[in-house]
Amino acid sequence: MRLKTRFLSIAAGLIIVAACASWLAYRELSADLIERWGRQVAEIQVRYDSARLLQSLEREIGLAKQMADSTALANWAANPSNETLETDAIREMESFRANFRDNSYFVALRESGRYYYNNERNEFSGKQFRYILDSEKPADAWFYQLIEEGRDFHLNVNPDTELGVTKLWIDVLMRNSAKEIVGMVGTGLNLDTFLQDIVDINQEGITTLFVDYGGAIQLYRDRNYIDFASVIKPEGQKNTVDLLFDAPEDKQKILGMLQLLKKSSGKGGHVESGFVTIDGREHLAGVAFLPAIGWFEITLLDLNTLLPKSYLWPLVAVFISSLMITLIVFHLIIQSRIVKPIVGLEEAVEKVRSGSFILPRLDKPDNEIGRLADHFEKMTESLRDSTRELENKVTQRTDELNRLARVDPLTSLKNRRGLDEALDEEVQRAERQDTGFGLIWLDIDHFKSINDQFGHQAGDEILCRVALWLKASLRPYDHPGRWGGDEFVTLLSPCDPATLELIATRIRDSVEQESRKTGTPVTVSVGGYFSKPGDSTDTILRNADKALYRAKNEGRNRVCIKAPENTEINHA
Repeated sequence: MRLKTRFLSIAAGLIIVAACASWLAYRELSADLIERWGRQVAEIQVRYDSARLLQSLEREIGLAKQMADSTALANWAANPSNETLETDAIREMESFRANFRDNSYFVALRESGRYYYNNERNEFSGKQFRYILDSEKPADAWFYQLIEEGRDFHLNVNPDTELGVTKLWIDVLMRNSAKEIVGMVGTGLNLDTFLQDIVDINQEGITTLFVDYGGAIQLYRDRNYIDFASVIKPEGQKNTVDLLFDAPEDKQKILGMLQLLKKSSGKGGHVESGFVTIDGREHLAGVAFLPAIGWFEITLLDLNTLLPKSYLWPLVAVFISSLMITLIVFHLIIQSRIVKPIVGLEEAVEKVRSGSFILPRLDKPDNEIGRLADHFEKMTESLRDSTRELENKVTQRTDELNRLARVDPLTSLKNRRGLDEALDEEVQRAERQDTGFGLIWLDIDHFKSINDQFGHQAGDEILCRVALWLKASLRPYDHPGRWGGDEFVTLLSPCDPATLELIATRIRDSVEQESRKTGTPVTVSVGGYFSKPGDSTDTILRNADKALYRAKNEGRNRVCIKAPENTEINHA
């Protein structure tokens, strides 16, 4: 046999063997690559969907909890028959309605069972009382069940037959000063709109759903699977996530993921994944626990839709071409043109898989591998930018929520929570540095009469003006805030008793003089206390409050300072 023929025969045999080996390797490697890629995508998608849900809910949950802590509501719940307290409470409810995303709220009182509600159209203005809850009615069982469980916060997808609405309800227990449950408050998000914005986003090959701690389906694009009123249903009658799967092993696998995440719920951001079959198609399921709301987020990826194996066929052609070139070119060329770029790209893939977007310098020969490396770099840059953008949005949203939670929306001063935090910090600083500081507590004289005579809008304007005059009377580093209603509290630091008396008098004089210029003269009663190192927060507030009430009892429009020597200083 001629050498040429023999060479060609050997080459052909090698090519055939190599081609067969390449095909087998392709099948295994492509399956492994798709699985690895799918798990990365599933984890990213789970975190993304979770962030979108939490971003939509965290502000509403925070407002609902703030509403549950309202002093006006707590006072009314203790004496629901008092019409004045009821009027103040309804005014408080309506102020929260304007801030909720759905512009709706509900308040239910435990003792009387009275249920109050108003929606975005302000349809029930003046008639917020809608009906009375009955423990014997199945439709009202959710209220009594949640009170019995004693959970401070709960999410519930439920139709309200009395109101004719179906919403994702945010339920927060309302407690009195003795920590006894006196009612429940919250808001609702329109279920159809919420599903469209968060769940049914028309991403081909991606299905997102949310289930509660027991596995009952709460949010899913097919409403027929949603388990409405899960809280009152016994186990065995709920629409749980395993209903989506036909094979028993898939049902067991998905429930097993939920159990694993429950055991590791303290590890934030942990994601479980595994393959399941839905409607005869293999899906990769990614599951994460959201401790902030007590739900699980499940993402189902149809990898055959997202990344068909045919997309990887060009890699087979590259591999076979590289093999043929290997038979006819020197090892050095193969090493420099093929092996080295692939090794570099593999290192880059491993870095991205480990979460690092800082890639090594990739060799980019003028071939498919070079273009693949270039595409990979661009994909990595895009993924890095998207991840940073998402992280920045989450950070900005968190910072904004933290700021809103500490600022009074009417006066733009610190609210009670912000003042509490500032006071705690000042108490600790005073104890460290062995120095005192001043606290001023004032309220507007006869403010209720002003509201009754001129209306609440005028009352709000006066509150804003007093806030401006108060701020103008202070030093840049003092901490003014609205304690609630017509009461304002200010922290003075650094401060001594003389400075406390001077500033308190200046505030009273400023309000009296400036208000005369507006045509609506108002005065304030001012109480002050100079705190000594070692004073507790309760002691400081109690002494300032006593000084304020002494100023009121002695005729209002005056300053009363409780000095360190426990003597009272009064100024008209």
